[in-house]
Amino acid sequence: MAAVSAALALAACGPSGSDERAAGDREARYRRVVEDPHPRPADVIEAAGAPTGVARADDGSLLLTFDAGNVEDDEGPAASAWRIVGPDGRTVAEHAEHGDAEAVRAEFKGVPGGFVRVPTGESADGAYVLDVHGRRHAVDITHTPLRTRPGDVLLAEPEPTLVYRPATRTVAPPAGVPDDAVRLAVDERGTAWSLDQSLTEAPDRVIRQRDGRTLGSTAVPRPYAGGALTARGGTAALSLLQGDDVRGLLLTTDGGGHWRTVLGGGVPWRELKRGPEFLVLDLLTDGRLLVGEEGGRYWLADDRSNGAFHELRTPATFTSFAVSGTTLYGIADATTATYGLVKGEGLWVSRDGGGEWRRLGRRGSPEAGTAAPPA
Repeated sequence: MAAVSAALALAACGPSGSDERAAGDREARYRRVVEDPHPRPADVIEAAGAPTGVARADDGSLLLTFDAGNVEDDEGPAASAWRIVGPDGRTVAEHAEHGDAEAVRAEFKGVPGGFVRVPTGESADGAYVLDVHGRRHAVDITHTPLRTRPGDVLLAEPEPTLVYRPATRTVAPPAGVPDDAVRLAVDERGTAWSLDQSLTEAPDRVIRQRDGRTLGSTAVPRPYAGGALTARGGTAALSLLQGDDVRGLLLTTDGGGHWRTVLGGGVPWRELKRGPEFLVLDLLTDGRLLVGEEGGRYWLADDRSNGAFHELRTPATFTSFAVSGTTLYGIADATTATYGLVKGEGLWVSRDGGGEWRRLGRRGSPEAGTAAPPA
C-alpha cells in the first residue's frame, strides 16, 4: 500500500520561515509534473498527495490511482498514475501518463487475479484487466447478456450496466434486468438485485434474480423512493429517500425472504446534509453494514443483524471511503486540485472496524505515530 501522506511534504519544513519556501517548491514541482509529457509515476504520486481510489485483489494486492490536475482551471494539462502494491507492502508495478484535466478519472475494481478497469463512456470500450504484476490483458466485450452466476462482478451501472466474469475475462450486460432498473447490485452468489423505478404512481420495487430468473420482489414502502443499493452474503440494503434527503434503509438479511425498514438504529438520518449522491453504503463480508457520506460522518452496524449502529471515529475528514472484506479504507484529500495538502492527507486503513486507523506510507507500511485511538 503506497499512499503519499502529508508527512512526506511537511517533514521538509524546518525552522520558522521555511514553510513558505517549501510551499513554493511544492507548487513548482506540481506544475512541472502536470506539464511533463512523460511524467514519472513517483512524481505524479508525490504531487497528488493522496490516492483518488483504492482497489484490492483477492490475494491482498492493492491498486492505488492518483491524479494531479490543473489548479487554476478545470481545463489544461494533468497527470495520472497507478501503483500496484503487493501483500508484503512492496511496489510491484506502476505507470504514469500525461493527460487533460477534463478527462474522467480512471477507476478500477478488484477481482480474482487482479483489477479490471471500469469503462468511462456509454459502452464497454476502455475496459481491460491488470493482473497483480501490472501486466495488461484484453477483455472479451460482448453485447450478448450474461446470466449472472457466482463470481460475477458488477462493473458499471446504470448506463451502461455491465458485469465482469473473471473466469473468461468477459464484460457484458446482465440478462433479465428490468428496463426501468436504475440501480443494480450483484452479490457473490450471483444474485442480481435491481431497483425498478416505475414511471407511473406505482411504488419502486427491489427485484432479485439469478441465472436470468426472477426470484422475487418487494415494494419500497411509501412515502419513500429507492436510492443506493448494496448486497452481499444474503444481505441487501436500499437507502430510502424522501425528496432529496436520505431517511433510512430497506433491509433484508435472509436473501430477500423478509424485509424491514430501519429509520433509526443510531444513525441520525436527518443530520445527513450532503444529499443522496454523496451517500456511502457498503457491506463488510461479516454482514455488517456501513453507512455515511463523503466528507462527513460514518456509522457501522454493531452486528450482522444491522439493527443498531455506532459512529466511527476517523482520524481525518475522509473524502472517499471503501470496504474490502472487513478492512476499511478512508482517503483524506482536497476536493479540488491544489498545490497544498489537507490535514491528515493520505490513505488510512482500519482492520478492526474503525477502532484504530493507520496512515500508510510510501512503501505501504504503517507510518510511525499515525495510529488513531478509539473514542
